[in-house]
Amino acid sequence: MITVGVVTKPQPELARPTLEKLLSWLDGAGHPAVLDPASSQIMAASNNRPVAERSEMPERCDLIVVLGGDGTLLSVARHVHRRDVPILGVNLGHLGFLTEVTVDQMTTALKAFDDGKAVIQRRMMLVASLVRNGETVEVFHCLNDAVVTKAALARITHFRVEAGGRWLTDMRADGLIVATPTGSTAYNLAAGGPIIVPGLNALILSPLCPHTLTMRPIILDASEPVSITLLADSEKVYLTADGQMGQPLQVGDRVIVERSSQSVALVGLPDRDYFSLLREKLGWGSR
Repeated sequence: MITVGVVTKPQPELARPTLEKLLSWLDGAGHPAVLDPASSQIMAASNNRPVAERSEMPERCDLIVVLGGDGTLLSVARHVHRRDVPILGVNLGHLGFLTEVTVDQMTTALKAFDDGKAVIQRRMMLVASLVRNGETVEVFHCLNDAVVTKAALARITHFRVEAGGRWLTDMRADGLIVATPTGSTAYNLAAGGPIIVPGLNALILSPLCPHTLTMRPIILDASEPVSITLLADSEKVYLTADGQMGQPLQVGDRVIVERSSQSVALVGLPDRDYFSLLREKLGWGSR
């Protein structure tokens, strides 16, 4: 018997039928459920199950089922580094690249997990540390990417980039994306960066609107940290992690992005591979 955490996108009309289907299946399988506040509110009077915040789920559950889109899954993934709890993402959004299981496939995936036949995909995480005057003032855990970027009306940013302690370049651009292979199909792809197959020990550095034609994305060994130092006052510049957390930067701040010692375990179907996902979700290779 496993305890299953349930995290739901807070859209009752969209999520209620799938949430009811999931809880009915868990009850029939004898698995107790712990709901996040959004799930509990959607179920309202019919819910008598324990409730926990998303940050508390890894300590209380053996599996977390996310009903929503990729953003909902990312909001859960940053907490599971404290305990190795697998995540099953069920797509209620639009693209659903991380939440790759459809509503119709949900119970099949749960049964496969119960039977030990589900595919467990290990995905690299990043730790992004903001260092100011020699002290670490903020640390973010992220699955997709860490981004240094200007605000909408700020001037172009000027920063120094180092990899493994070695000077890589001084860059003038709107910003810089440091992406994992998982994040290669997110903001990085929209910015013209390459797709990298999950599981590779690699980081992608993708400049945002660089002020030179020669500045192109580069793939680096993820075992070496990347350092980004803000060199000039560019008004408002921010560090963001997975597009959901952020911190404003000051001149001289260093952002150190490195591979986390922890990974995220995503639950997938036995008959689904990454290339079929690219074809289905992105139309990759179609003519």
